[in-house]
Amino acid sequence: MKIAVLDDWQRVARTSADWSRLRARADVTFFDKPFAGEDDAAARLAPFDILLVTRERTPFPRSLWSRLPRLRMFGLTGARAGLIDIAGMIEGGITVCYTGGGPSGHSTAEIALGLMLALARRIPAADAAVRDGRFQLGTEAGPVLAGKTLGLVGLGRIGGLMAAYGRALEMKVVAWSPNLTDDRAVAAGATRVSKEALFDTADAVSLHLVLSPRTRGVVGAAEIARMKRGAMLINTARAQLADETALTEAITEGRIRAGLDVFYREPLPVGHPFHPRAERRADAASGLQRNRGLRGVLPRKRRERDRFPRRARRSASSSPRERDGQLPSANCPAARSAEGRPMSAMGSSGARIAPQREVRRVVQ
Repeated sequence: MKIAVLDDWQRVARTSADWSRLRARADVTFFDKPFAGEDDAAARLAPFDILLVTRERTPFPRSLWSRLPRLRMFGLTGARAGLIDIAGMIEGGITVCYTGGGPSGHSTAEIALGLMLALARRIPAADAAVRDGRFQLGTEAGPVLAGKTLGLVGLGRIGGLMAAYGRALEMKVVAWSPNLTDDRAVAAGATRVSKEALFDTADAVSLHLVLSPRTRGVVGAAEIARMKRGAMLINTARAQLADETALTEAITEGRIRAGLDVFYREPLPVGHPFHPRAERRADAASGLQRNRGLRGVLPRKRRERDRFPRRARRSASSSPRERDGQLPSANCPAARSAEGRPMSAMGSSGARIAPQREVRRVVQ
């Protein structure tokens, strides 16, 4: 018996469970790097009988799983997986198991809150400046969120938590979803508005819908065009909720800013506009002279150095010292079909706590 544990990009799967009993009965292989594509995944996974996956970091449409002749069982974290053909696998005689939601509601909502705060107050850029010996030099303070409007697209469990965070920050909370009622909005401490009104008025828009055929592309070019200049879009749900082309254009043109935890392809391919290499090429071509902020969780000193000549950077610090400045559980439920929902970046979130969320970008 051969078992593959997929998408362990943060390399925490081995220490998240005791694998000794399983390894005594089967050959367990951990994959800690993404596949190059569907053909690569099909070739490398063909020998395996069981696949244990981390949500939908690797999509599994019929065109992939049908090319795995030995596949007998498929286990995934979470019960919704729009990028995985669960119904097709079950029809094909493959046993499908999945875990419950666990603490993912709080962890995902906290990531959304963190991205909103980091984006509003330019925290990543300020962090990079301090690490480069330029305390408060060349960074903006950012707006106070109290009194601003938080628009929630989706007001379920995670959206409700985000509504509570918004109220704690003394923000005005408005919400919209296809099935939202006035009573449900009031119970969550929000005001139900039309989708158009939400995008017209919100200073920060946070997405919390389940991906389905009805919600795919629910934030399109028209909605993004309605957003205030400088408004923030937070997405910790599913990348496919928003039109990627329209969102990319609005961000690169400086019309809006975004805190993104999910992408159409993860990790970001080298040619993507938000990939660090693409940003470096764009900065070099434009002779970047303004602070666009940090586009990742960890500081990228090069971006800040572009703004200041070497002598200016040295004079900014007083001393050299300053300048250096869930895997599926063993008790998985019986096989069943599930509603589609693509990968949460990625189910249970938490920086370096759960293996589900790795790509987290503050784009401003």
